Amino acid sequence: MARAAPVTSPTPRPAPLADRSEAVLSRLQLLVTRKLDGLLQGDYAGLLPGPGSEAGESREYRPGDDVRRMDWPVTARTTTPHVRRTVADRELETWLALDLSASLDFGTGQWLKREVVVAAAAAITHLTVRGGNRIGAVIGTGGGAPVPARRWRGAPPPAGPGVLTRLPARSGRKEAQGLLRTVAGTTIQPGRGDLGALIEMLNRPPRRRGVVVVVSDFLAPPEQWARPLRKLRVRHDVLAIEVVDPRELELPDVGVLPVVDPESGELHEVQTADPRLRQRYADAAAAQRATIAAALRGAGAAHLRLRTDRDWLLDMVRFVAAQRHARTRGTTR
Repeated sequence: MARAAPVTSPTPRPAPLADRSEAVLSRLQLLVTRKLDGLLQGDYAGLLPGPGSEAGESREYRPGDDVRRMDWPVTARTTTPHVRRTVADRELETWLALDLSASLDFGTGQWLKREVVVAAAAAITHLTVRGGNRIGAVIGTGGGAPVPARRWRGAPPPAGPGVLTRLPARSGRKEAQGLLRTVAGTTIQPGRGDLGALIEMLNRPPRRRGVVVVVSDFLAPPEQWARPLRKLRVRHDVLAIEVVDPRELELPDVGVLPVVDPESGELHEVQTADPRLRQRYADAAAAQRATIAAALRGAGAAHLRLRTDRDWLLDMVRFVAAQRHARTRGTTR
């Protein structure tokens, strides 16, 4: 399915987040702080509680428990599978893998997809930076080559390495705010990026156990990023945040709609008045999202979907609450 987006947005929108600079980022951080502190109470809040290194008590195994935490001595003595609880590590290291490729510079809802990426990064930073935790990021965008719009002819060009930036993991609110300013100020480059290469930056060199959050629309072929994500899951708890726009799920009935692939520049005109075409598009989009969800599930990553036309913060709060509830019941996914 093509990574196509309408050439013109149906509704006017404010300038990109990077252009609105410090004032908008400050308001965003204030919004995140107020809502998350009010809805997610506790001294130690996190999207995915750290596995920790200090051993705690054992309990019986329940479906969904991480088999890496099996307590084999207790299992052998009781002949019943047990897992070892661990005390959450207060000095958790969290890494963000932020996809800011050209396909993220699009949105027909309340937000652009890239704005949701920055907002999700702000929420994750707020939830993990407290208690002396360290947070770092790797950022990927397009290759920077100019991409003229042209008619659709055959397959799009293969993905290139893109522009990859690494921000070292540091502790402290001041350093976290500097990280967010860098993310918000990143210029999206034209051309295709490589989500697999972005994720692979966190596999080499190996890092201490922690949490990795990958924020992307995951529109790149799963064979490009699924294997690096599985490798990452061997050592870390992984959360995949999928950013979706409603026009990527269904087409409106607006007559002839010019659409363009923001990464390759390929231009195509679609007759949206045809109900059969709209149904085929919706079916193909649903199949694509199901494939993405299956690849994320196969990699062992927790999956959170944020939409540009919904309250992303409320969706995130619900996800965190569900994760905590699942862990108290003994399940992790």
